[in-house]
Amino acid sequence: MSTPQIIEADLTWTGESFEHGVQIAIEPDGCIGRVGRELRSAARKLPNRAVLPGMINAHSHAFQRGLRGHGERFSQRAGSFWSWRETMYELVQRMDADTFYRLSRQAFGEMLAAGVTTVGEFHYFHHDASCDGYGFDEIVLRAAADAGVRIVLLNAYYNRGGIDQPLAQGQLRFRCGSVDEYWQQMDRLGDIVDPPTQSLGVAAHSIRAVSIDDIVALDDEASRRDLVFHMHIEEQSKEIDDCVAAHGLRPMALIHDRLSINPRFTAVHCTQTAAADMQALLEAKGNVCICPLTEANLGDGIPDLRRILHSDGCICLGTDSNARICFTEEMRWLEYVQRLATRSRGVCVDESGGCARKLWRIATINGARALGIRAGRIEPGYAADLVALDLHAPTLAGWTEDTLLDAFIFGSGSEAIAATCVAGQWTEHRL
Repeated sequence: MSTPQIIEADLTWTGESFEHGVQIAIEPDGCIGRVGRELRSAARKLPNRAVLPGMINAHSHAFQRGLRGHGERFSQRAGSFWSWRETMYELVQRMDADTFYRLSRQAFGEMLAAGVTTVGEFHYFHHDASCDGYGFDEIVLRAAADAGVRIVLLNAYYNRGGIDQPLAQGQLRFRCGSVDEYWQQMDRLGDIVDPPTQSLGVAAHSIRAVSIDDIVALDDEASRRDLVFHMHIEEQSKEIDDCVAAHGLRPMALIHDRLSINPRFTAVHCTQTAAADMQALLEAKGNVCICPLTEANLGDGIPDLRRILHSDGCICLGTDSNARICFTEEMRWLEYVQRLATRSRGVCVDESGGCARKLWRIATINGARALGIRAGRIEPGYAADLVALDLHAPTLAGWTEDTLLDAFIFGSGSEAIAATCVAGQWTEHRL
């Protein structure tokens, strides 16, 4: 594009409601220039469509798309996260570069079709079968570019098989030799990312896979470079027991003891986090990424959402294992799981008592904050990352302007998405 692209849908989400007659100017750099009425009479019309900011997936492991349909049989009539992990390692051990690209490309394409315009790819699968080099890092970036999705590559450090345990079998393909080696690779990645739609963040896989001293070193350098820092924390009780045995503290408490938590920090899962430790995270303005479908699939447990919301905590969402990619489903199950646990309705609500706007902010604005990007809003200076709903979609039938967002989140899904736009580039999904 050499001149601004002006679009006007039947309805546009302004952050609080849908409005008619709103025009959006998309600049040649892929950002929103102006938002208003009558910017240009010859605006590109989007009839029978409602435009919203694209959704933001703050936590994904794209290669695990290859596990769909696997690991769902339980010979002993009982499975766990740990039995699932063995199935994941089996996938890892037979993965070649072509399969890794295909699965990543498939996952990212499904995300885009589901209205996800940005993915935070928590990437720890670095090596091919030789366990040498970091060839898979570049492949995941290429897969995202080919799919047309914005990516924040949360490049993950992984250095041990468990607390005081060596790496074994498939874990060897995740290995980072040292913190210095990790940053050398980050510098190489910084030279090849495509700045309009690609950026980097830092991740420590978990307290199991990274020593606390290395976590501190990674976070210090991430802070110096002003990069976001993500980490799996307290997804499983065994992780907590092992950490207490080794350090005398639970993982979250240990992190608070050694790191200066701030809005750059995102704790993923927190399904087993103690109330006092969660409160400390929230008071420090850290983010919590919840992955409802994966946490349910793996039997991880239920995070204390009421406490997080009561403290005005920043919650974002992720698809994690990608066993199912549907962001409206992630949103509604964030609420539904709490309804089941509390036997009440309306847990994740805003000041007006409604769920939809609160859930939408979690799926957009909060995800952008966790990934350190200017996206998730239809405002000047933000990325022109948009999703267009088909107002004639059968699953939305009966909508009004006041109920459209509720109908989409609670009664619909990817089938209602007509098109997505990333950095001003449109992809049609259904006509």
